[in-house]
Amino acid sequence: MASGRLIKFVVFELLEFAAFSVPTLVITEQFATAYQGTRARSENTHYWLVVSCSIAYVALVTLLIWVPVKVLLHKKRYLYKKIKGWRPVLMMCVVFTTLPSLTFSIAVTEVQKSINGSSDVLPDMLPDLPVSLVLSSLIMVDIIEKLRIYPLRGYQKSSQNGHIHSTSLQQVKTVTEHVRQSQDNAASPQATGSSQVSQPSGARTQSQVSVFMGPQEPSCDSGILRTMSLRDVRAEIFLWSFLLWSDTIEMVRVAGHPKVYKSTWLYPVYIFSFISLLRITFTPQNPLLNSLDILLQDLPFIFVRLGLIIALGTITPVLGLCKNVLVTLSYIYFNYLTRLRSFSAFEMSPF
Repeated sequence: MASGRLIKFVVFELLEFAAFSVPTLVITEQFATAYQGTRARSENTHYWLVVSCSIAYVALVTLLIWVPVKVLLHKKRYLYKKIKGWRPVLMMCVVFTTLPSLTFSIAVTEVQKSINGSSDVLPDMLPDLPVSLVLSSLIMVDIIEKLRIYPLRGYQKSSQNGHIHSTSLQQVKTVTEHVRQSQDNAASPQATGSSQVSQPSGARTQSQVSVFMGPQEPSCDSGILRTMSLRDVRAEIFLWSFLLWSDTIEMVRVAGHPKVYKSTWLYPVYIFSFISLLRITFTPQNPLLNSLDILLQDLPFIFVRLGLIIALGTITPVLGLCKNVLVTLSYIYFNYLTRLRSFSAFEMSPF
């Protein structure tokens, strides 16, 4: 009987291969259908030619790239350990699946425009299936890659509380060491026989750094509250993987609006949405990921959303624009401006 580890490996590999191949086949079939509409109804040659080319493309990429890379990563574990900061499986999905799929999505609208030479023949709304399929496939591969290091059976406690606790202790320790160092520096001139006048007690009290803590969290150690407070890191992987891409999902959804895909705004929306998807190729704990989030998503989305609102109205939520602006400004302020002398004064809020 097959072991649980083998079953988990086979299921994960099949799901990843389905996410790698299915979106391209589905979207190229829609392109073939739209292209067939420009020809005579009795001729199906062009339809089957496009479909066969898409099947040949998927088979070629699978045999020459997907399978060799998968076998190499599975057999040569030392090579996998040398890969730092990025994930090759997600890179293959983005380059060989997402990029062709988004390209064919744009080609479908262009082919439909060329039927009568006008955008009036296009449907009122673009079908949601192609875009949702592409993004769902990427998210599924992202979840699988994060879930590989965890067992699927047994209880796995969330590490978020432990991380917050250790961070708080580290901050308290840092502040305590700062206070002790200040006291030692104040006492050292007396020990060396210096003639420096000692500080008054009021000034010494003001030099103390008070540690203010936020509201205490409730303790749920018994009864129904304990059951409701259970947290598993594997379940949180699914939650945060979808929340991470909510902004990109909303931006791609805007592309289905008739004012967008019937105009040239379709190109910047799809291009910058694809650029934002490049973040998925980096490891979740990559130190550069925060800055890449700003450079690849929030900053470009500010200009795209602002342009859409000015040119076409509020077809994209103003809340999304506010999110991109606030995230960008807060990142720049807290990471760079606070290092300047005028913003570098250390303070702690009493509330």
